Amino acid sequence: MDWQLALGLGVTSLMVLFALGIPIFAAFLTINVAGTLWLMGPAGFGMFTNSVYNTVTSETLSTIALFVLMGELLFRSGSIDVIFDSLDTLMGKIRGRLYFFVIALSTLFGALSGSALAVTAMLSRSALPTMRDRGYDEKISVGLILGGAGLAPIIPPSLLVVIIGSLVDVSIARLLIAGIIPGLVLAGLFVGYTLIRIWADPSKAPAGDDDHDRSLPAILAAIGKMLPFSIIIFAVLGLIMLGIATPSESAATGVLGAILVAAFYGKFSLKMSGQALMSSLRISAMIIAILACSQLFSQLLSFTGATRGLVEAATEFDLSPALMLLLLMVIPLIACMFIDQIAFMMVVVPIYDPLVSLYGFDPVWFWTLFLINLAVGSLTPPFGYNLFAAKGSAPWIPMPSIYAAAIPICLCFLIGILLFSLFPGIITWLPGLI
Repeated sequence: MDWQLALGLGVTSLMVLFALGIPIFAAFLTINVAGTLWLMGPAGFGMFTNSVYNTVTSETLSTIALFVLMGELLFRSGSIDVIFDSLDTLMGKIRGRLYFFVIALSTLFGALSGSALAVTAMLSRSALPTMRDRGYDEKISVGLILGGAGLAPIIPPSLLVVIIGSLVDVSIARLLIAGIIPGLVLAGLFVGYTLIRIWADPSKAPAGDDDHDRSLPAILAAIGKMLPFSIIIFAVLGLIMLGIATPSESAATGVLGAILVAAFYGKFSLKMSGQALMSSLRISAMIIAILACSQLFSQLLSFTGATRGLVEAATEFDLSPALMLLLLMVIPLIACMFIDQIAFMMVVVPIYDPLVSLYGFDPVWFWTLFLINLAVGSLTPPFGYNLFAAKGSAPWIPMPSIYAAAIPICLCFLIGILLFSLFPGIITWLPGLI
C-alpha cells in the first residue's frame, strides 16, 4: 500500500470516529485493530500486544501516574486553594493573578518532571477546578497549562534532549543548557498573550479578583501559609538539582511532600488519600490506555512507510538553506500532531543529521529548534498527546474547547520559533559559555 493512502485513511478514519463521539482510546484501538488485520493479518497481533506491553511498562508512565497522584492530593486536600489564596494576597493588584501563577507553576513542574503529559494531568486536576470555581476563563486556563507543560521537553532536564544527543554527534550538556533561555522566552510569550486577552476583554479575569486584604499582617500570614509548599518544591526540584533523584524518583518524593503539606494544613485523612488514590488510578489508566493505542497507531504508520516517506519526500528538493530549514521544521510540526515524538525522532533524526552538516546549520541551534517543534506538535489539534491528557484529567471540558484553548498557545510557540530562527544567539549564547 502507498504510504500516502495509508496516512490519509488513518487520519480520516480517526477524525470520523472522534466526530461521532467515540472515546479517544477506543477510536485509536479500532483503527489499530483494523489496520493490523489489513496490513499484517492475524499474525500482526504479536506486534500489537508487544507494543501495548512496552508502552504500559515504560518508566515514563510511572512518572505520569505519580504526578497525577500528587495533583489529586493537592486538589482533594485543599492545599492548592491555600496556595492560590496566599498568591492572591502577595501578587498585589494584578488582574488575573492565577493565570500567571499557572504559567509559573506549569513551567516549573514541566522543567522538573521532563514530562509534558504528567504536568498537564496534574494541573488539570489540581489547579483547573479551583480556577473554574473562582470565575477564571476555562479556555485561557487550559491553554496556559498546556503551554507551560509543553516546555517540559525544552527546559532541562529533558529526556528528548538526551535521546537526540545520543543519536547525533552533539554535546548533550550543551543541548540541555540551550533550552533554558528559549523556554523562559516562551513562558514570557504566554504572559504577553494573557495580558492581551485580559486587556481586550477584562471579563476574562474575575470581577472580584482584587478584593483582598494586603495589610502587613495579611502578607506575613500568606508567606507563612506558603512555606510548607516549599516542601514539594524541594522534594521535586531540590532532589533533582542535587543529583539525588531522577525525575521518576522525584515524582514519588513529590507525592510524599504533598502528603506532608496536607497534614500540615490539617487536611489529610485516610478517606481523602483513598479518594485521591482511586481517582489518580482512573485518570492514569485512561491516559495510559490512550498512549498505548496512539503509539501503536504511530508504529502502523511507520510500518506502511508513511513516516519515512514524509521525510524523504521533503529532502528530495534542492532548496536554499532558509527554505530547507523551513521544510525540516514543518515536518515534525505536522507529523507530531499524530505520531509519537520518540518514535518519530528515531526515524527522522538519522535522516536529518547529514542534512544539518550539508547545509552548515549550527547543530545546537538546529536541534533545539527541532525539539521545540516536537513540543508544539504534542499540543497541536487534532492529535496532540497533551490535549488527550487534558481531556482525560478534566472530562467536563469538551474536546473542541480544548482545541480552541491550544491554538493561541501554538501561535505563541510559532512566534518563538520565528524569533529563535532570526536570532540564533538566543539559543547559542548560553551553551557557548561552556
